[in-house]
Amino acid sequence: MPNRIPFTLIVWIIILIQSCAINKDRNFPNTYVKEGYKLIWNDEFNKNGTPDPANWDYEKGFVRNEELQWYQPENAFCKDGKLIIEARKEVKPNPLYAEGSNEWRKKTKNIEYTSACIITKGLQSWRYGRFEMRGKIDISDGLWPAFWTLGIKGRWPANGEIDIMEYYRGKLLANIASLAPDKKAKWFSNTKPVAELGGKKWAAEFHIWRMDWDSEAISLFVDGMLLNKTLLTDLKNDDGSDFHPFKQQHYILFDLAMGGMNGGSLNDTKFPNRMEVDYVRVYQK
Repeated sequence: MPNRIPFTLIVWIIILIQSCAINKDRNFPNTYVKEGYKLIWNDEFNKNGTPDPANWDYEKGFVRNEELQWYQPENAFCKDGKLIIEARKEVKPNPLYAEGSNEWRKKTKNIEYTSACIITKGLQSWRYGRFEMRGKIDISDGLWPAFWTLGIKGRWPANGEIDIMEYYRGKLLANIASLAPDKKAKWFSNTKPVAELGGKKWAAEFHIWRMDWDSEAISLFVDGMLLNKTLLTDLKNDDGSDFHPFKQQHYILFDLAMGGMNGGSLNDTKFPNRMEVDYVRVYQK
């Protein structure tokens, strides 16, 4: 009788073939070829250590929104094929401290929380395309994770902001901002309560956030669900100029903020806490 291959060996061969197929698709994604898209840039975070310096720089210190965290590069790292942005509770001297100051960056003697914000500013930027991120966020009190873009020219909000993924106080936000007549931000925003998606069970899994941006409109999705579609004709700055913030190149930001003007109280939130990113990809037609 001819030698028969053991059944268990056959099973392992099938698993290996499937695993290779998955890894190949992960490194060479072609999901959107039928729609005319071509992958032009991506980071799969497959190499352990610091994020690729060809793609990522860092914001540092107390940056915006009276948030609690001090941004520092060491809170962002790659491990097991994912980008980790880690929020930590740690006490450090505040180098900006000025006794008697009421300015939010200077009035506290100590830093109490640290995190990271990594950015492609000055390294990678794009005008139009499909931007996609697969990630997992924690929805504990006071956390404010985001995957967003800013225009390379102009001061905020005249440069334009797109919040592809933003979360705080129990809801996902899909926001776009340009300049209002009063020189403040003009927001086009929609929200989705996480409770409607499954709450903590939903947050324990990875999800895909996507932006489709062309010369006509910006559309923001989570897991294929449309959250916000806004026409570019509505997004022009109201300052009398011909400059359009969404007809210029934008760069990407990932951050995990805490508290501040919108994040809310941390209450019993446990630390260290993480935002995890499996990949980020940019396609264009």
